[in-house]
Amino acid sequence: MNPALNRLPTGTQVTALHDRLLAHPGWPRKEPPAAGEDAWHWLQANHRFNSLLWAEEDLARRTTVADAEIAANKRAIDGYNQARNDATERVDELLLVALGLVDAASARTDAPVSTVPPGARLNSETAGSMIDRLSIMALKIHAMRAQTERRDVDEAHRAASRVKLARLQQQRADLAGCLDALLADAAAGRAYFKVYRQFKMYNDPRFNPALVKERQGS
Repeated sequence: MNPALNRLPTGTQVTALHDRLLAHPGWPRKEPPAAGEDAWHWLQANHRFNSLLWAEEDLARRTTVADAEIAANKRAIDGYNQARNDATERVDELLLVALGLVDAASARTDAPVSTVPPGARLNSETAGSMIDRLSIMALKIHAMRAQTERRDVDEAHRAASRVKLARLQQQRADLAGCLDALLADAAAGRAYFKVYRQFKMYNDPRFNPALVKERQGS
């Protein structure tokens, strides 16, 4: 058995890491990502960028600040969203290499060479995208739990928030279970996923038509 398979993340490990990081004082701005280039490094980087993105999304909804501040928020959102997607793709690359489902030398190219066994089913959602969704679920749970503890609202608000919190926790548990099932099937040769490049054209001055016009002075 490939020893790398023993290092595959489980849903429980992923959600525990997400929660631990969110509970850390100063996260996500003060605590740097874990050292290394393994899947855990990029999993943490993905969560950090999602956390920074979440904070900027809140700030971008302000109505009593100058337009320039909102524009700065929107630019930061674009940057964090690109970084979040890049980290997700890196997680997929490393997991597929560990699973023996892609040629390691080609994993980072735009056309990774598949080494999938015959008969394996293609899963439309990647393990990395599931982990990315688990990160967002952790942020939702963290924020909703804070609503249940507010003292500047009435009990009806806290009670409604507790109901929503329970639902979010169940949704996250379901998704973590789906991640475990996909990785188990992939390890057994029953399923596989691919690295899907996002090609965020709006962030690329070569492809965004508005930016192309700016460069051309038209």
